[in-house]
Amino acid sequence: MPIPEIVLFDIGNVLIEWQPERFFDRIMPPEDRKRMFATVDLHAMNDCIDRGGDFRTTIYETADRHPEFTAQIRLWHDRWIDLATPAIPRSAALNRALRTKGITTAILSNIGHKPFVIASTRYPFLDEFDHHFLSGPLQTIKPEPQIYAAVEAHFNRPANRLLFADDRIENINAAHARGWRAHHFTSAQGWAETLVTLGLLTEQEAAFQ
Repeated sequence: MPIPEIVLFDIGNVLIEWQPERFFDRIMPPEDRKRMFATVDLHAMNDCIDRGGDFRTTIYETADRHPEFTAQIRLWHDRWIDLATPAIPRSAALNRALRTKGITTAILSNIGHKPFVIASTRYPFLDEFDHHFLSGPLQTIKPEPQIYAAVEAHFNRPANRLLFADDRIENINAAHARGWRAHHFTSAQGWAETLVTLGLLTEQEAAFQ
């Protein structure tokens, strides 16, 4: 099996922790938070943004439809960066190690254009990748085939030369179905071990300094 030539990283829970429930548990009673998430499909709302929907309009219109939780839902926009925190520093370090060796790296993530701009302001390492495949501008989300096809069309390389890390198994399965190499991300240590096993980095290069 050839060594991968292009390494792709998801953002949420690979480069930056993404646990919106955790944020809302800090600002409202957890039982109220559970009721809000059971009443309002906030993750579906976020999918609309990931598909290219207007960031503020999508959230504020959702908030206005649910008066009991209007103020809290608006925070998904107003304090979005507090939902997308903290960074996962070792993953960023692994990207740097790969690029130091001349390996092409990219981001492949479900994220809207405006949230990405906000995130890259807080986390400059997001701009250190060679390429960015973002669902908002592409108007398709993982695990839909169109977003993987966009990556393939850009690089025009055999599928088994692509290696992708994502925290969601359905996105990993979609990559595997296209012949990609893929790693189900559960920890930066596990990702580092995969990069070593596949011959992309040495153990020393993958060590977190």
